[in-house]
Amino acid sequence: MKQIILGTAGHIDHGKTTLVKALTGIDTDRLKEEKERGITIELGFAHLRLPDGQLVGIVDVPGHERFVRHMVAGATGVDLVALVVAADEGVMPQTREHVEICELLRVKQGLVALTKIDMVDDPDWLDLVKEDIREFLEGTFLMSAPIIPVSAVSGQGIAELVAEIQRLCQSVEARSTSADFRLPIDRVFTIKGFGTVVTGTATAGKVRTGDTLVVYPQEIRAKVRGLQVHGEEVDEAMSGQRTAINLQGIEKAAVERGNVLAAPDSLIPSRLVDVRLQHLESSPRPLKHRAKVRFHTGTCEIMASLNLLDAEELAPGSSGYAQLRLEEPVVVRRGDRFVLRSYSPLRTLGGGQVLHPAPVKRKRMAASTLAVLTVLEKGEPVELVRVHLEDAGVAGIKEDDLAIRTNISDKQLARVLQDLSSRGGAVQFDREGRRFADSRILKKLTDLVKGQLEDFHQREPLRSGMSKEELFGRMPGGVDGKLFTELLQGLIRQGQVVQEKDLVRLASHQVALAADQEKLREEIEGIYRQAGLQPPFFREVAQSLGVPEALSRQLLAWMLEQGMLVKIKEDMYFHGGALEDLKRRLLDFFAGHEEISTPQFKDLTQATRKYTIPLLEYLDATRFTIRIGDVRRLREGGK
Repeated sequence: MKQIILGTAGHIDHGKTTLVKALTGIDTDRLKEEKERGITIELGFAHLRLPDGQLVGIVDVPGHERFVRHMVAGATGVDLVALVVAADEGVMPQTREHVEICELLRVKQGLVALTKIDMVDDPDWLDLVKEDIREFLEGTFLMSAPIIPVSAVSGQGIAELVAEIQRLCQSVEARSTSADFRLPIDRVFTIKGFGTVVTGTATAGKVRTGDTLVVYPQEIRAKVRGLQVHGEEVDEAMSGQRTAINLQGIEKAAVERGNVLAAPDSLIPSRLVDVRLQHLESSPRPLKHRAKVRFHTGTCEIMASLNLLDAEELAPGSSGYAQLRLEEPVVVRRGDRFVLRSYSPLRTLGGGQVLHPAPVKRKRMAASTLAVLTVLEKGEPVELVRVHLEDAGVAGIKEDDLAIRTNISDKQLARVLQDLSSRGGAVQFDREGRRFADSRILKKLTDLVKGQLEDFHQREPLRSGMSKEELFGRMPGGVDGKLFTELLQGLIRQGQVVQEKDLVRLASHQVALAADQEKLREEIEGIYRQAGLQPPFFREVAQSLGVPEALSRQLLAWMLEQGMLVKIKEDMYFHGGALEDLKRRLLDFFAGHEEISTPQFKDLTQATRKYTIPLLEYLDATRFTIRIGDVRRLREGGK
């Protein structure tokens, strides 16, 4: 059976709560202050069993202008609206504002309950009120809605009202339960012995007892201890149901109205939201850029700065793109509806649709900004995915995050990504984490890698290549390491780049010493070969030979790569042959000794202390020996 929510709307004291009680037998005014003052302050909830067996959840909203924010919260997830107009007063200010809010939230259908007919004796007056209502509703979603005269006191018209509700319910589309569970919280309380309980209208998915959910935007995990729908315990609740959820492992103080209870990793807290905004035609003045506004979505109200992206101001009745900069994090998904109200005095300004739940800061009046927002508003799934891939840039984006930002189904998203990947529009660079990048981003990074290697070869013609670590360090900030590896492997597969151990070079790069360079290299190597285990500092060698600094550095790097020289410490290099000879002598020594002391090592090498300690530390670092106290032993496998 379909899950249906009916919401009331209308001016204060027009009989909404009394009508709900006449329909259901439930008094939705539960607060002492509501009883004393005779007005609805908080949201009230009831349920109605129709003659055909359909169960309808009812949300009764306050009519007083001071509590319109509660009305907006109550309208979240409503399928049908019952606009309540008192026969003795007709259309009033909150009647108009409530209808505007329902339109902004895209409530699709409803009816008009013309209440308090027992207060009117003149039939002509009733006809005038009906005519006034019909004129008022012209052009709205209720323009063709039935107007049903009722009296909650005498019961007149109640049966007709129930029959009309039943008729409307038959045309309500069944909600899908395949999406991630989401419930905007409208009440938080505790029950002795059970702990924290939250209530709201589930707007997506389904939940079962024992599931783990997350309270957003705080991102606090809690386990579902119990579920109730319309006061009855259930094992499962789903989209479209008024639901109470007993949460385990969370304190009441950690949760508040306006929070959202949802599946783990299904929402992204953000202080920025891209929107398409409709300014109400009834507004008295233009809506200015940077206006301070109240942002209502779901059950939350957050102060925000309105940044118009394609205009300096919005005239009444016009629409445009905007970015809201919020004072607190909000969690929304693309397609969510919202309402804007003025900071002071309180009145509804407009509302619209969320285009991006967690965008970057947009540049105003820029063609690129408007192009992106147009795609976010009207684009096909493949266009949406490409926009978000491009937004993610060099960091790439997880498939789960793409699902949140695009709000398209998992199956459809998987098909889009597979299609994009097969056509070269996207690259999956992290299969385990299901992360993707725009192929255009990868192309730019690929060109950057080749450019960096080309520059390096020009600066260091005698070096075989750049270290992979150094090359990665030259990438733009935020580049994912797996994305870098993916593009590097692509270049290797294409034969454009060669990687030898940790060094990377262009395939076209070959090291060749010129005749004069080869002569200098032979002289340097000869000096180090002859010096054995007591070599001079390299800077002294270069100066004695009159080698320019840039060339000496290049020759040194080349000789290190070739293994002719080995760096022991800063500016201290040994000939590779001398070190190999030292290791052979040590192996002979260890054949007859278990360990060697520093004085013994000094005697063996005939080197001064300046070289003895660095050599011992080098042998330890290369895992040839191991230090135990003041002596060294041959490390197992050392050679």
